[in-house]
Amino acid sequence: MAAHSAGVTTAVATCGTAFGDDHIRILRRLLMDDDAFRGEVIFTFDGDAAGQKAALRAFADDQKFVSQTFVAVEPGGLDPCELRQQQGDAAVRDLIARRVPLFEFAIKSTIAGYNLETAEGRVGALGVAAPLVAQIRDRSLRPEYARLLAGWLGMDVEAVTGVIVRSQRQSAPERQTIVPNADWRPDPSDPRLALEREVLKVAVQAPTLVPTFSEIESAAFTHPAYVALRNVIDASADALADSNDWIEVLLHNSEEEQLQALVRELAVEPIRANGAIDERYAGSVFARLRELAVSRTIAELKSKLQRINPIEEADVYNQAFMDLVQLEARRRDLHEQAMGSL
Repeated sequence: MAAHSAGVTTAVATCGTAFGDDHIRILRRLLMDDDAFRGEVIFTFDGDAAGQKAALRAFADDQKFVSQTFVAVEPGGLDPCELRQQQGDAAVRDLIARRVPLFEFAIKSTIAGYNLETAEGRVGALGVAAPLVAQIRDRSLRPEYARLLAGWLGMDVEAVTGVIVRSQRQSAPERQTIVPNADWRPDPSDPRLALEREVLKVAVQAPTLVPTFSEIESAAFTHPAYVALRNVIDASADALADSNDWIEVLLHNSEEEQLQALVRELAVEPIRANGAIDERYAGSVFARLRELAVSRTIAELKSKLQRINPIEEADVYNQAFMDLVQLEARRRDLHEQAMGSL
């Protein structure tokens, strides 16, 4: 009634009954929906939790349409009647105009329950969203929604596509099994960890060259063993001036035998400096490691920006963009420090 009053004369109400197969059969007949595109079906639901669930239930029924299917939900939680009463006819027409594809709505609603700011949250969201993409009957749409999902999650497209493909081969959503890492010791030859290892070797063997070690946050290190050693070095810094045996201080403060073994290993492993091991070299590797850490934060923030609607969440988007600008400037400063110290 609100839609008709607002000038949307193609609106149809289900009169208090849940949308189901009977409605689909009638709509298909009216739309001549058989094997070709015959217009659009737009669902409007209340903006509350019950309306959201109703929209998700319609996702399964969408597979029974060839017509394009959309959802129009008012973000403030108003149903179309309340929207018209409070904001007028134009607001109802705008609601219909802002419709989004049902597939997109279902996927976004599903991942909304996960904290996409964390790696665990993104992986969990991918685990539940990938089966939805795999269920899309139109094969030509799957690659596009795989790319969209990768953008919403801030993940690599190939990784997302791989999970979707595996979901297609399974009758149930993929269950992720966490396999514990039996080898706690980092691989000394792993190029991805080479810079982290080099920084720790300098801190263990030549601590007087790195008086600002505490400025390197734990997040700059990606291997748990290196994170643990970084924390031990930082906690032991006050004892450096009062001790003649820095290695013994680190060993004493390392409670686990594995960590003590890592300290001994890094204490004798050669530092990879081409020239003298001095403050210039230490400053270079330290700045480079911090630059990489900032780069990872920038990548996460860019991922967050992709998930923010700049129109509906303008304040959040603008603040995130300002943070991004500051981080980019910080990364440039660290890069100049790294290059200037060489």
